[in-house]
Formats: sequence, C-alpha cells, structure tokens
Amino acid sequence: MSHLILATNDLAANTLRQSGPANVALGFSLRFVSGKLPSEEQLSMGLERRSAGHCNPGDHWLDDVCRGSLEGFGTRDIGLFELCAKFDSIEVWVDTLPNDQLVLVWLLNLLRPYKEITTKLSLVHTDDIVANYAPQSVATWKLPAFKVTDNHLVTASRAWRAYRAATPEPCFDLLMTDLIVLPRLRSALIALLEELPDSLTGLGASEMDLLEFVNDGHTEPKRVCEARWLRDVLEQDEASDALIELAQHSAPPVLLGDPSFDNEARYRGESEWKVTLTELGRSLLAREDDMWRHNPINRWWGGTLLTNERLWRWDAQSRSLVAP
Repeated sequence: MSHLILATNDLAANTLRQSGPANVALGFSLRFVSGKLPSEEQLSMGLERRSAGHCNPGDHWLDDVCRGSLEGFGTRDIGLFELCAKFDSIEVWVDTLPNDQLVLVWLLNLLRPYKEITTKLSLVHTDDIVANYAPQSVATWKLPAFKVTDNHLVTASRAWRAYRAATPEPCFDLLMTDLIVLPRLRSALIALLEELPDSLTGLGASEMDLLEFVNDGHTEPKRVCEARWLRDVLEQDEASDALIELAQHSAPPVLLGDPSFDNEARYRGESEWKVTLTELGRSLLAREDDMWRHNPINRWWGGTLLTNERLWRWDAQSRSLVAP
C-alpha cells in the first residue's frame, strides 16, 4: 500500500522523509502566527498544479522540496489534490507549536469537501517538535494515528473561520467549547490570544519577552531574538522583525545602536551593536505605561486589524478578551 505523510512544517517533513515511514513525506512552509493572513484564493492557488501563475519563489507548495522527493508519484509541479489521489493512506503529522495547529485546521478545512481524501486521512499528534530528533530516533516512535472523522473536520473549520474573523471574539468563544478532538488546539489559541496587546502595557507576550531579555543583560540582537529564549509562537526571524518594529516607533521602548542594521546583516550575524531599553521600555516592564498611548498601531492578528481605534486587548490576569 502506498502511504503519504503531510507534516505541518517543512523541518518535520525532512526528518520524516529520512526516517522512512512513508513513500513520500512533504511539509507546509506556511506561517499564520504573524502578519496579514494570505487570502483563501492565494492559499488555494499555491496548492494547484504548477502554472504560469506560480511565477515567484514560494508561490507553489512544492517550491522548496528536494528533487526526487516524489519519485514514483509525480514531479514538483503536481497539485496537492492530484497527489493525494495517488495514495492508499495519508497521515498528517502535527507538531506541538501554535503555528502547526493553525496549519492543521487550515488543511482539514481545505480537505473537508473531498471525501475521497478524508476517508483515507489520519492524524498523528506528536509529543514534541519532530525536527529536534534524529531520523533514526523518529523511526522507532510508535505514535497512534487517529482516523479523521466529521467531528475533526467540523471543529477544524470552526477554528479556521474563527482565526480569520475580523475580531478575536470567535477564537475566544472557541475556548468555551469542546476541542478535545484536536487536543492541542486550546493551548494554541490561548498562546495566540496572549500575543494580543496586553490590557495594561499594550505589548504582546513575545514582545514583553524581548524587553525582559534586554533588561536581563542580553543586549546582542541575535541573542535577544534566539528562538530558544522565546515562547513557542514566533520563529527567530519573526522575533527579529518584532524587535525592529519596536525600535521604529516614534516613542520606542528599545533603541538599536546601529541605524545601518538590516535584514542581511541580521542573517549573517555580523552586527556588533547593542539593544538598550528606553525609559518607556522600563516603564512597560514595570507595567506602569501603555505602549499605544504614545504610538500608533497598525498590525494584524489573524484576520483582525488592530488599530488605536480598534485595539482588542488581552487581560493576562483574568485570561479574558478586552474589547476596544
């Protein structure tokens, strides 16, 4: 029998490809936890058979897949649905992080109308990040595979629609419902809601982490943004973007010592300048000031555009949503 694995991120797929439990293992490079969400049309087009419309790197879902990864089942031009039709069984391996949970609900919502695919679909929920382990170790794992049911598909569709909604209310309301069929979705939603502006300081949890690392003496930008220091929401590059954004406000909570710092220098690790807290940054750490009392905000959280006039917040103490 032919077996396909779809992983919720590329790194997991690379490990699973080497560990050998399937004929083909592929992952998704989509990031939904920061920035404006792609339109449904963009997402759908990325999964279609390659055409003239896929003219930029990253436009097609298999752009970053190594040659030979689909040997015997197609080429890197194939579409997702066409590929799925070639296999007798399909497993979705789901890592633990919030972005992986978003990729899962997006994928299940996408596949929901295609009974010929969902009837051969199973979910494997990992206990840790697959890419943190050697392929030889992953090959010995005996994780249960749960057959996808209508309950999985309905819950995923509700979650995906909620995250794309124009306010965070539908996501918060989901926490009051039974989500056990997708066991890590609840914790992922809470982690994402904690990225909303705090009810007192206006900073999300990861932004506050960045300030705390600087306050603790980690003033080298690359070290401040290291993924191992951060919560499990942002990747290191996204944390770097968040740090730069904080420094670019008219009243910044941090200062970047070298105005010539750019993305290229960031990736090469060549910058020798330091990050320092401003008076506002120290006040925010003490929870004595509000970031958006001094600055304009224009930022996306899922499908919600946050502005000073429409500033949804999160009350960490009561774990509740605060409307504008």
